[in-house]
Amino acid sequence: MLSILSGDLVKQLDADFIAQQGISSLELMESAAKNFCTWFRGNFVPSEHRLFVFSGPGNNGGDGVAIARLLCHEVKAVTLLVFEEKENCSMDYRLNFERLPDQVEVTSVDKFDFKFEETDIVLDAIFGVGINRPIDGVYRWVVEKLNALEAIKVAIDIPSGIPADDVLDGEAFKADHTVTFQFPKFSLFFPEHAVYTGKVHVVDIGIPDTFLSRYQDNKYFLQAKDIPALHKRFHAFSHKGDFGKIMLFGGSLGKVGAMVLSSKAALRTGSGLVHVQIADAERMIMQTAVPEVMVAGAQEIKRLEAFDALGIGPGWGTEVDLSFYSSILKRFHKPVVIDADGLNLLAKKPEMLQFVPKGSILTPHVKEFERLVGNVSSHKERLLKAQQFAGEYGVFLILKGAFTSISTPDGKQYFNSTGNQYMATAGSGDVLTGMITAFLGQGYNPLQAALCGVFHHGLAGELAGKQKRRGVIASDIIACIPQTFLELDIP
Repeated sequence: MLSILSGDLVKQLDADFIAQQGISSLELMESAAKNFCTWFRGNFVPSEHRLFVFSGPGNNGGDGVAIARLLCHEVKAVTLLVFEEKENCSMDYRLNFERLPDQVEVTSVDKFDFKFEETDIVLDAIFGVGINRPIDGVYRWVVEKLNALEAIKVAIDIPSGIPADDVLDGEAFKADHTVTFQFPKFSLFFPEHAVYTGKVHVVDIGIPDTFLSRYQDNKYFLQAKDIPALHKRFHAFSHKGDFGKIMLFGGSLGKVGAMVLSSKAALRTGSGLVHVQIADAERMIMQTAVPEVMVAGAQEIKRLEAFDALGIGPGWGTEVDLSFYSSILKRFHKPVVIDADGLNLLAKKPEMLQFVPKGSILTPHVKEFERLVGNVSSHKERLLKAQQFAGEYGVFLILKGAFTSISTPDGKQYFNSTGNQYMATAGSGDVLTGMITAFLGQGYNPLQAALCGVFHHGLAGELAGKQKRRGVIASDIIACIPQTFLELDIP
């Protein structure tokens, strides 16, 4: 699993890797440039585009110079836009500059006309992860000019102007794609930066995971290759009891649709037996919509210990008897999943948090989270509060959104790589609740259930989005859950 490192740790890692491998920083830069070019060829037809590379004076600019050299024979034309005389640039920049072939046109930014065609590709290699102050002067002027013009815009490692570990102050390059090397930088996960980062791509530059694992910052990026090892395996003699017996609480009058979605998602995720506790008046709707689900009666609710996992909250409403809610939390001694109104009720009566079983999984969206912890000024602060909340209450806190984060009781944070904007639709969170509860019921530990649930949920959303784009509804996500197991080759 990829570590997400601070800007300072990135510099240290590069220096240590260069020393261990007995290579030069120029060779590492060449590897980064070559792997960027591989990504470029996989996403564009080079011969159909002109390439304009804006290179600052540091090593991020050196990356840009190397890329201009490597692609100059493949694109229609390549122009290198420079800010400084090469004598004022980093050593690796100068060494790459001296290797430029005649096909690369070199122009100073103050002499450039900034006229682009829609098919032109602008490459931002002005500043990298080292910047820790607002850009100004000619750099800001160039970035503002580029942001106002039509072209395809690609940032190398991080859009110029955005600090690696903090929230942007001032202006930054607005990319359609950000190609970040080896691992994503922390600030790429901030929603405040979404307009600048575009689609984020992680490109391997040859630093092995075994080396990266030495540099821990308690933050990790969850990818497809990480998921198979997290899954339990079942065999030919497994029966429905082995696949878990779960109960979902919710579905107040008029809101049973949330429970239809949650219970169906649990079944599609592999639950062997699913019970629901809903308003009596909604029983017929539930049993018609999802005949595989059993509506719980008084006896099942009294015998909660018979269940492997509980999910609480979808469509529950906020008029629930809090003593009943408290009794569930006090009587069930295994982790539970809490979402939606289950969270809103905890925010209404925070003293109930002490009864939440250790290892439980809470899945708030941003507003639900702020009802629990109060207002925050930035996503960086929100993530810090999520980390603190998880530690204080001994729970796993899933903060939903782009790059959904999972904060653990031991201080770690995981960021998900799947999902898309089309999942921002009513009921999507109810689907996630059913999926995570299903994994818990199948005997996954809370971390496994959280990571697998979030990743499969996002992947199902991606698969649905390919078919229906902004027409995706929660039921489409459910329909794609089985395909996620095929995509990841999970038996």
